[in-house]
Amino acid sequence: LERNKGEALDMSLATKPVNRVAVERRVATITTRRSVKNVQQAAWLLRSVTMIDLTTLSGDDTPGCVQRLCAKAKNPVREDILEQLGAVELNIKVGAVCVYADRVADAVKALAGTGIPVAAVATGFPAGQILHKHKLEEIRGAVADGAQEIDIVIPRKHVLCGDWQRLYDDVKEFREACGEAHLKAIIATGELPSLSAVYTAGMVCMMAGADFIKTSTGKEKTNASLDVSLVMLRSIRDFYDRTGFKVGFKPAGGIRTAKQALSYLILIKEELGDEWLNNELLRIGASTLLTDVERQLYHCATQHYAADNYMPMP
Repeated sequence: LERNKGEALDMSLATKPVNRVAVERRVATITTRRSVKNVQQAAWLLRSVTMIDLTTLSGDDTPGCVQRLCAKAKNPVREDILEQLGAVELNIKVGAVCVYADRVADAVKALAGTGIPVAAVATGFPAGQILHKHKLEEIRGAVADGAQEIDIVIPRKHVLCGDWQRLYDDVKEFREACGEAHLKAIIATGELPSLSAVYTAGMVCMMAGADFIKTSTGKEKTNASLDVSLVMLRSIRDFYDRTGFKVGFKPAGGIRTAKQALSYLILIKEELGDEWLNNELLRIGASTLLTDVERQLYHCATQHYAADNYMPMP
């Protein structure tokens, strides 16, 4: 997959009015018009596991917490469930493990030899209210420790003040600091004033070279939703149609149930097609989602529901 090389900032291409009523009407059909059941549901849920960025972003994270999370990342679904589903040979693993920059070295050590990448949040996550030079230092430090993906938070002040050139320049510098590591730009949609601003912010980040655009930090009052996701997916489609570069999408924050995860997969399939239904172009940022997905897979295998405590999580 060729990385997004970015392009010169062109606000005539980055700006588009968004009709909120039309957006709400479109996403309302996702949960009522589409239904995935039985064997197909198990297949979709197993695929969703491979797209999860298994995340811990707590103030009390320790090396032990990260090690336990990585153990789950390597074996996200109980082996007896996989055996009953005939899915053992699929070698199911999560898309990545996402931690603070300070815990990157712990995660890299715990995941050595697995092929699971480590993602680090950076640039003063979640608020982004630190000096620009410190943001660059944090990115370089995380990459030096072995992070292969960097989730940066955009400076929301640039969006709120309409300073799109500053946003473009900042994200471009973040991309350069990442080097070979992939950059996910967190738009923090819950703190933006309109869906039009969401579209423009995502487009400017892609023009600056972002490999992914991501809905939220998970720390805002309002996080991922189908509404903002639709707008961001349309911006990805517009960018691809114009440049030929495929940019990934990551909804994050508040996605806790298997039903929610399936709704996002259906929306992405309908808007961008099957080409985006893989962990190179789609990630789901979550810390508790995996438990419910595993419960649903247990039901697919046994026709019985298990309590959460039957599904081991760190």
